[in-house]
Amino acid sequence: MKPSRFLSLTICVLLFGATQARIVGAHGHENTAHTPDTIQWAPAPPVVEPGAQIAVLEGDPMASTGDYTIRLKMPNGYRINPHWHPLRENVTVISGTFKVGMGDTFDADKMAAFPAGSFAYLDPDMHHYAMAVGEVVVQVHGQSPVKFNYVNPSDDPSRRK
Repeated sequence: MKPSRFLSLTICVLLFGATQARIVGAHGHENTAHTPDTIQWAPAPPVVEPGAQIAVLEGDPMASTGDYTIRLKMPNGYRINPHWHPLRENVTVISGTFKVGMGDTFDADKMAAFPAGSFAYLDPDMHHYAMAVGEVVVQVHGQSPVKFNYVNPSDDPSRRK
């Protein structure tokens, strides 16, 4: 066998083996790899208005420490009133258009539109609010615990009975 053919065959076998190992690894770790059809959605916790759904992809967002990754699915027109978080929040828009504004008062005219593929991070204590344009899915990751502090306490759905 010619050296160039042997080298080409060896590279193909190695690439095939690496690909198979990656596939087996992904299938062997159901909790560490997700495809869109395997993500399990549930109603979002009462810290946000009813109507949104949440999927926990990694960690426990309510734990006292640790990494987490969640997705939040919101229907068209869904709003999150002005609030802030004590820890940094990293947000990637997966689908739809997510509008975000900064400040203590919800003002739709002062919101910036972030289409699918956008990324933003919000440092601790940044007051912000959001709205879904069309169905929107965002992915949020950071350090636990996730805490919502509403600027106006009456906006906190978890305090309403």
